[in-house]
Amino acid sequence: MKLDFETLDTLRLKHPAWNLLRADLAPLVASFLHKHFLLTNRRSWAQSELSEKLEDELYRLRQTYGPESFPREAQAYLDDWAQDDKAWLRKYYPAGSDEPHFDLTSATEKAIAWLGSLTQRSFVGTESRLLMVFELLRQLVAGSQTDPKTRLAELRKRRDEIEQEMRRVESGQIDTLDATAQRDRFQQLVQTARELLGDFREVEQNFRQLDRSLRERIALWDGSKGQLLDEILGQRDAIADSDQGRSFQAFWDFLMSQSKQEEFSQLLEQALGLPAVADFEPDRRIRRIHYDWLSAGEHTQRTVSNLSQQLRRLLDDRAWLENRRIIELLQKVESHAVNLKSSPPPGDFFSIAGLGAEIELPMERPLFSPPLKSVLDSSALEVAQAELDTAALYSQFYIDKAELATRVRQSLGVRHQISLGEVVAEHPLEHGLAELITYLSLASESSGTVFDPDHLQQIRWTNQLGLEKTATLPRVLFVRS
Repeated sequence: MKLDFETLDTLRLKHPAWNLLRADLAPLVASFLHKHFLLTNRRSWAQSELSEKLEDELYRLRQTYGPESFPREAQAYLDDWAQDDKAWLRKYYPAGSDEPHFDLTSATEKAIAWLGSLTQRSFVGTESRLLMVFELLRQLVAGSQTDPKTRLAELRKRRDEIEQEMRRVESGQIDTLDATAQRDRFQQLVQTARELLGDFREVEQNFRQLDRSLRERIALWDGSKGQLLDEILGQRDAIADSDQGRSFQAFWDFLMSQSKQEEFSQLLEQALGLPAVADFEPDRRIRRIHYDWLSAGEHTQRTVSNLSQQLRRLLDDRAWLENRRIIELLQKVESHAVNLKSSPPPGDFFSIAGLGAEIELPMERPLFSPPLKSVLDSSALEVAQAELDTAALYSQFYIDKAELATRVRQSLGVRHQISLGEVVAEHPLEHGLAELITYLSLASESSGTVFDPDHLQQIRWTNQLGLEKTATLPRVLFVRS
């Protein structure tokens, strides 16, 4: 992060850790939270328990600095520290409990850790940190090497060093760490172990922020359920696939290994049994630091599991709302049907397209039959002597079916439906009965045509001889789809 003036001024005004360091009650807040959260590695306190602890602390301070030094009640102080403008504590209700609990925020832990670094240490180890940096650098370079020859050369070098050390041990030359080096490495171990607990709290806070944004998004979402799930799962995958998510998962898998836990416990007991470390008087809580890691990791995993619970609750709520909407629609249809039973409206007020399914069985299809071959007679043809009237060949006419369909579509362009009689009135029949039959063929092929046998209609036309013809047929209605 770039530490320019604008960035630092924003942090000074908005960051909870900086606000804690600037507060008048910073000694009370930092000392009390450090004593009851960090020293005991307590992840959360019930409101009644923490309020009682703070009341005892305030009583002790009032006896020393006067009753007016801290005039407010303990509960008022805790509620004030959990406000959004301070955010030194997180107040929440755990599952299955109606009593609020308090948890330490990551920003407050950082501020308390910085205050602890201001005190003068009696022993400052540098060798262990240098060796750790060198080992991390070697792992980084060796683990990123893709050349097989270079990788094999590095492995052979490490093998030669191990074999050389084994020969020295076999000959009786055992190199051991002196008391200073032991205390140096143990101090680095304790510092790194406590920093891991702080990292757990920060990771948990990041997942908790994701969970809060998920709840807000579900509460305000008005789109489709599939789009919301895609967006939520995408955010969840982005967190899990990030560097922080993958590192936390790898650490958790390593910590959950039974063999690794037993090995760590055995090594820790051996380290605490060294005389140089025992003289250093280490904190007794370091003996169960790996169990504290498990407890902190469990809180983080529980926060992640809340995401899945929110998704399942979302699906259940949406399914219930959709079923309720369907039932309401069915009830409306039933109520309308009951009201129409006694006084139905005149005419056609409701129609259903496709009352039955068209089923075609495979065995109903005709089998292939080869065409019959015509036998041509190639004998000589005789010229006929009969006289034929060829005028009938030139009196034939053609009915353009596409043109008639165009007439019907043009008529339906300005109205919803039109009868065949109205179409004929607009476009009189030019070819008589043949053209009328073509209109009926079009009507039978269209799914939007209605034949009304209860109402008859008469269609008139004049033939080529000037005679008027009349055809009586059921009313045919062309309906616009």
